[in-house]
Amino acid sequence: MSEEKNDFYNIYEVFSKKTDKSPFQHQFSLLAPNEDMALIMAKENFFRREAVSDIWVVKRDHIRGLSQSEKEMLKRLDKDYRETKGYGYLKKKWREYNQEQFTEKHIMGGRGDS
Repeated sequence: MSEEKNDFYNIYEVFSKKTDKSPFQHQFSLLAPNEDMALIMAKENFFRREAVSDIWVVKRDHIRGLSQSEKEMLKRLDKDYRETKGYGYLKKKWREYNQEQFTEKHIMGGRGDS
């Protein structure tokens, strides 16, 4: 015969958000025999403590994370141009440009850079 295991209780993860516009946040894990009981237990916990806009109850087995090889693949997709830290030199360059003294050559014939 195959291994006998106790599947009566499952682990559920509870997520909630305080307002309609706020993001969902993980709150806690709980043991429950089924989804309906897990939702009831989550509601009982939240309605006694604080008002929430929405609650999600998800069976832990249904949550999938990245494997180590998938994490390595993400490192290869690193794109620095997505972050604004690469544009820090522009403030200095703009300041230098504004501090240049305009000569007649600049006014009459463009910037005159050669």
